Amino acid sequence: MGAEKVIINTKTTGILILIVILEIGGYTVLQQVKAQESTVNWSPMFHHDLAHTGYSTSTGPLTNQTLWSYPTDNSLEYLSPAVVNGVVYVGSDDHSVYALDAATGSKVWSYTTGDSVECSPAVDNGVVYVGSNDNNVYALNASSGSKIWSYPTGKSVYSSPTVTNGVVYFGSDDGNVYALNAETGSKIWSYGTSGPMYSSPAVLNGVVYVASGDNVYALNAKSGSKIWNYSTNGNVESSPAVANGIVYIGSDDSNVYALDATTGSKIWSYTTGNSVDSSPFVANGVVYVGSEDNYVYALNATTGSKIWSYATGNEVECSPVVVNGVVYVGSDDNNVYAFGSIAVLQSSSPLSSPSPSPSPFASSTPSTSISNGSLLIIIGAIMIAVVIIGLTIGFSMKRSYIKNH
Repeated sequence: MGAEKVIINTKTTGILILIVILEIGGYTVLQQVKAQESTVNWSPMFHHDLAHTGYSTSTGPLTNQTLWSYPTDNSLEYLSPAVVNGVVYVGSDDHSVYALDAATGSKVWSYTTGDSVECSPAVDNGVVYVGSNDNNVYALNASSGSKIWSYPTGKSVYSSPTVTNGVVYFGSDDGNVYALNAETGSKIWSYGTSGPMYSSPAVLNGVVYVASGDNVYALNAKSGSKIWNYSTNGNVESSPAVANGIVYIGSDDSNVYALDATTGSKIWSYTTGNSVDSSPFVANGVVYVGSEDNYVYALNATTGSKIWSYATGNEVECSPVVVNGVVYVGSDDNNVYAFGSIAVLQSSSPLSSPSPSPSPFASSTPSTSISNGSLLIIIGAIMIAVVIIGLTIGFSMKRSYIKNH
């Protein structure tokens, strides 16, 4: 009985060791996965953030290696993709909004509006907000593409929505700036400007900054009342990126400029082959920008020297976005392009976002997640290895006891 009892105990010990290894191994992998995912600096709206800085701490590609391209049925003009939780959201002149897997370019879903979509989507709390030339702004379920609500304006909506504290801010060609309840689509306020609006509102410290025609406005974010406006000498189509005390902006004179943010003095300029209406994006010490000469450019942010370029089949008026080691950009050749390679562990099949239930004054910080498929594969592999190790330990201890007794 004594020997039998000891053998049972050695088996139990092996099982206990197995359980401990499983616990530690599974916990370690989960922690590593969460740590890796938390390093991804998603870009949920036009020019990355509420201030539209066009700057990200994500790594960016130093070569023009093409990860994938996805063909739509018409050109992609002026807009910029939003990238959240491993999914790229982008519109097209074929009237559709697309959700594409960020790693593979495969289509997750598409939603058809009544006209071309030249508006950059914004993603918040499991909802995609985007305007269309059918005069509407849409709220779509980020995981399925189903419509939650739409709001009609008087004209086309090119202005990319900005979402914060449960409110959606955007402009319309009807000359109005709108603030809508993000959950219901009901109007909170609107403000009439001097002309049609193409720019995306920036929201900082309770103030909405937006351009309309030849005027820049500052509006109270809660009430929509005007704080001030400033008249310029002409329209600006490229939005600046601001990083490390430098302002980067494109111009119709075919140049990309780097200006000192304090003095406005020129640090460098780079000449492309045509107008630069694309808004630059800065990441990893590199300026990424498109030109109407059909090229996507990567320029050294300090010197302006060219690192690489890539020729698409038509003008690149879209603004690039950099997330997780990849540049995503659209071209008038109807394609969405991804350059680089995924820098952080990520699934080829994106995890479905939770059912959208945005509430007013909810946090606008996008949550990060990892694919269930990848997690199961990792844990499954560890479990198989650990089972073998655990059983081996148990049997080894049993053989050792028998040999010595």
